Amino acid sequence: MTIVRVLAALFVACISATGACSAQNYPNRPITMIVGFPPGGVDDATARIIQEPMQKALGQTIVIQNIGGAGGMIAAEKASKAEPDGYTILLHQPALAAGMTLYPNHTFDAEKDFVPIGLVNTAINTIAGRPDLPAKNFEELLKWMKEPGRSAKIGHPGVGSFGHLGEVLVFQEMGVKVTQVPYRGAGPALVDLLAGQVALGPISAVVARPLVLSGKLKAYAVVGTKQFAGLPQLKTMGQLGYKNLDIDFWHMLLAPKGTPRPIVDKLNAALRVALADPKLKKLYETGGMEEYPAEKETPEAAAALLKSEIKRWGDVVRTNHIFIK
Repeated sequence: MTIVRVLAALFVACISATGACSAQNYPNRPITMIVGFPPGGVDDATARIIQEPMQKALGQTIVIQNIGGAGGMIAAEKASKAEPDGYTILLHQPALAAGMTLYPNHTFDAEKDFVPIGLVNTAINTIAGRPDLPAKNFEELLKWMKEPGRSAKIGHPGVGSFGHLGEVLVFQEMGVKVTQVPYRGAGPALVDLLAGQVALGPISAVVARPLVLSGKLKAYAVVGTKQFAGLPQLKTMGQLGYKNLDIDFWHMLLAPKGTPRPIVDKLNAALRVALADPKLKKLYETGGMEEYPAEKETPEAAAALLKSEIKRWGDVVRTNHIFIK
């Protein structure tokens, strides 16, 4: 029995030493960052903003691989099956949490098959409307939407997207009836909103700002926990009395389950260095993004957020019977 215990202890020690040793030499080749959405969107932009400063911190190239489809679930599935060696990481957003309920046939578990590295940013969204809407502010919008027989058309980027699920939650809390109109992405949804084909839509703050200032759109509120400096007249939904709508669109980095903790810590440290970079802060500011407070930049904070978001968006999906087979 003693020999067995000694051998077991040696085995554990060898495994620990292997993890520490691999972390010591890590990274010695390029790292692939999988992004769950095509180039050109906020997810791709976020990846490219953190790419350069993280490369400098790690002393190694980071290659961005965009894998679109199924609300980012195809990318997440591929990342979950990658070797847990730190050379494949995933950048994702609330669609990962929602996908656990939205796609009943998924083949991985976001909590069990990933190790969070850290939170990257939040991105502010607005409730925007076509310019000819009679409502001049949120209070007037609410009154207009509650008129008898009214069911305003809401354009969104696609079933299961944050824009879709977020707006479902927003209008439920407001107590108004709407007609959801899905599009294949944020671009086509915006085109029809500008053309007046739909009444309202979720538009990212950075996209909405120039359109609001030029009179091409109206904006009524911010969906997020903080106001947007670019449109300071807009209150958050929480400030307007809807405390359940203190919700953020976020990005986080994750690694496959089994990635050694020393490697996760190295990646987290590189992310923190990137987030402290003045150039990145400027890009975040102009892009309607914000980094998290230092105390929330840990892997544990990211894991806690993912867990709570899986419940939040799972409840929204189940309550509204939104499932994709």
